Amino acid sequence: MCICQLLKVMDYHLENEESNYIPTLPLVLHESGGRRSMMCDSSQLLTHYHDDAKTMYEVFQRGLHISGDGPCLGSRLPNQPYKWISYKEVTARAEHLGSGLLHQGCLPNPSQFIGVFAQNRPEWIISELACYTYSMVVVPLYDTLGPDAIRFIINTADISTVICDKVDKAQVLLDNVERKETPGLRRIILMDAFDSALVEHGKCCGVHVQAMQEVEVRCDGNKMNERKGLLLPPVPDDLSIVCFTSGTTGNPKGVMLTHGNVVADFSGFLKVTDVIIFPNQDDCLISFLPLAHMFERLIESVVYCHGGRIGFYQGDIRLLPDDMKALRPTIFPVVPRLLNRMYDKANSPLKRWLLNFAAKRKGAEVSSGIIRSDSIWDKIFFSKIQASLGGRLRMIITGAAPTSPSVLGFLRAALGCQVYEAYGQTECTAGCTFTTPGDWTQGHVGAPLPCNLIRLVDVSEKNYFASKGEGEVCVKGPNVFKGYLKDPERTAETLDSDGWLHTGDIGKWLPNGTLKIIDRKKHIFKLAQGEYISPEKIENIYIRSEPVAQLYVHGDSLQSCLVGIVVPDPEVMPEWAKKKGMLGTYKDLCKNTELKKAILEDLVRLGKASGLHSFEQVKNIYIHNEMFSIENGLLTPTLKAKRPELKEFFKAKIDQLYSSITM
Repeated sequence: MCICQLLKVMDYHLENEESNYIPTLPLVLHESGGRRSMMCDSSQLLTHYHDDAKTMYEVFQRGLHISGDGPCLGSRLPNQPYKWISYKEVTARAEHLGSGLLHQGCLPNPSQFIGVFAQNRPEWIISELACYTYSMVVVPLYDTLGPDAIRFIINTADISTVICDKVDKAQVLLDNVERKETPGLRRIILMDAFDSALVEHGKCCGVHVQAMQEVEVRCDGNKMNERKGLLLPPVPDDLSIVCFTSGTTGNPKGVMLTHGNVVADFSGFLKVTDVIIFPNQDDCLISFLPLAHMFERLIESVVYCHGGRIGFYQGDIRLLPDDMKALRPTIFPVVPRLLNRMYDKANSPLKRWLLNFAAKRKGAEVSSGIIRSDSIWDKIFFSKIQASLGGRLRMIITGAAPTSPSVLGFLRAALGCQVYEAYGQTECTAGCTFTTPGDWTQGHVGAPLPCNLIRLVDVSEKNYFASKGEGEVCVKGPNVFKGYLKDPERTAETLDSDGWLHTGDIGKWLPNGTLKIIDRKKHIFKLAQGEYISPEKIENIYIRSEPVAQLYVHGDSLQSCLVGIVVPDPEVMPEWAKKKGMLGTYKDLCKNTELKKAILEDLVRLGKASGLHSFEQVKNIYIHNEMFSIENGLLTPTLKAKRPELKEFFKAKIDQLYSSITM
């Protein structure tokens, strides 16, 4: 018997040795109808984990004391090792910068909003901490929101001071002032070097342009000690950040989060994981997900609360593997899109089959709670994958979008570290559910965090009822936001009078106490015959098709059926097509009518297997050869589909699809 035949026999036996064990997670039914975790030591929801860290200012001070002035923030130049700034230096620079902001006329209270317009780098954290040192509020700006949104945020939040990283961003800000589109902006503080021309441009607009180093008031130790008595740190109920979320329609919404909100949320994470994997001084996180998003900021806060290190990528995602090898992180916050890329690296059929086989063998260990990187499977198959990520990972946290169960299962086995999945949104700070250590089943987003309740409410128009364990996911607890800045109407739509956050997601309780996201309440429309359609539910099924990278399902009340726009995976589709006898370049294959037919058949097959009704199946598709992206305006900065833009972009193709359908 050859080795391949032997492995196939072993694979068969493995697949037929499935365990019936489903770990039950400890949940309590609350009087409100919500469910909460039993991991709390009392009947109260968790507000903080450490008594000496109840605000984001105290969180960093705790890390400073624990670290003993150890390394805190690191960055690197190409082909160079990381260089580190110590905790004491970060603290001193933050106090200098904060004091300098006050000297410029900023007020030391939560009504003072400071814009931060920069890529991930040490100065981002220093700017944030400078605000917290004097009770000011951070308002992140990021260029992927688009110029209109940036102007909207500056005006809505009455931002007079923006700290930014690069000259080109400062030029954009000055141009806005010059056109009288952001008249309230008075100061721009730059992290990078700039020339006198920028200063002159600022003077013409009435904007003071300064270097960050200039604003950081320099003084000797005695003056520093004197100023420590003048620090004005916040209390838990004070605002810490206004995080504008990129909606798929309309202006962005400014989510108001207090220090207590953020501390409660990451304390929930700590409580869930503390027995298995508690952060410490030896931990190191790679920072590349945007700091303008709460998911990244929350995990970074966990690290520096415990005296760990944060290393920033060089700013180019293509160099991330090189940064990982140089930094050798232990904690890796990541989005599913990158996990999918890692999974897809095994692009040859034999290599993929062998890796999947090894992952299944090791997955038997994982399902019984054994997480290690020294098994025979690691030595033969996975050591190179682990080394490519630095070789020291002990925790991966993924969120922001659903992760494929097959990808999650593979990576838990292949990477030899804890892989957690979280679910939430900015309005509940970041997360409201989290994988429970020891429960390595897939197809759900974990159980409620100890800082919040979760309940499901009826969505009768879609036949989801709480009595059947299905409904809209609602969240209540100290991690839930205070409302949208200057937007009472949209606040009332999202946050009810009892303090429940209505997420717009449809969830389902599983028998073991975990939550599964199965649909969206929004983006619902009726077909001409009156049937309700949730396109995202259909897309989440169709996206499992092997050759498909992205897709958009379209329909409206004037049409009796659905159509779709499909973007094939450039790495996977050509090989998939070859197996079906179709050859050619990626672009040529996208024009091939036989390929279109094969992909449509595969989508319908998946839809039937998942129980879609016939009216929920697409009747025609167009194959598009360019990915939806932030750059072409079809995705939000959090990589969600911008449905109105997709509809407009593909209007002509959609019309053609409907005209060619014979019903």
